This record gives sequence, structure tokens and C-alpha cells, in this order.
Amino acid sequence: MRVTMFAAGILGLLILVLGVRVVAWRVKHRISLGTGSDGEMEKRIRAHGNCVEWTPIGLILLFLAEQAYGDTWFVIAGAVVLVLGRLLHPMGLRSLDPNFFRSSGIILTFLAVLGLSGLILASAIPRCETCVAAG
Repeated sequence: MRVTMFAAGILGLLILVLGVRVVAWRVKHRISLGTGSDGEMEKRIRAHGNCVEWTPIGLILLFLAEQAYGDTWFVIAGAVVLVLGRLLHPMGLRSLDPNFFRSSGIILTFLAVLGLSGLILASAIPRCETCVAAG
């Protein structure tokens, strides 16, 4: 469970930092609710929101994969890819234009979710004992 705990700790701090950036901008520019038609506010809200949207499923999948396989290299790789994807994405949202960081963050997050989902499904599918012995 250490892999999930480490990833959750890093991602929890990332969510906190992104949330503080939203609050700080709100206070500085007196934006009580929504974006106040402020482009920078919108980018900060989406960076935080996107992280909050994708991090829970990533951590749930990581936890289940670690429970099924332990701290094997492929579970650790899933954690690294997830964390890296979540770290890169908000860096890319500093600009509204498509860029390397945003695209890489999206792709890495999707790959982590896909890979971890595959690991969990592979572990969850019942195996025929006679088939395993014969093959």
C-alpha cells in the first residue's frame, strides 16, 4: 500500500496547491463566484478541477492494482505515470493554446487509467484451474 500512499500524498499536495492558487486569485481580484470573466481565473479553476476529476479514479485503480499485485514494477510504473500526468497537465493549462505539457499530462493520465484498469481486470477475471494446469 506504500505505492498508493506515496502517490496519494503527492497528488493531495498538488490539489492543495492548485486550490490555493484559485483562492489567492479570487482574493486578489475580488472574484467571489465563478470566473468573473477573468481568463486567468478560468485557467486556475480548470487546472484544479481537472486534477480533482481525474485523481480519485487514478488512486482507486492504483490502490486496487497494488492490492492485487503488490509493489511490483508495473504498479510502480502506473503510479509514476499517473503522478507525472497530473503534474504536467496544470503546467500546460497556464496557456490556452495546445502545448506539450497539457497534451503530455492528458496522455499520461489516460495511459495510467488504461493500464491500471487492465491490471485490475486481469486480476479479477476468474481463472479455470484445469485450464491453467493444462496450459
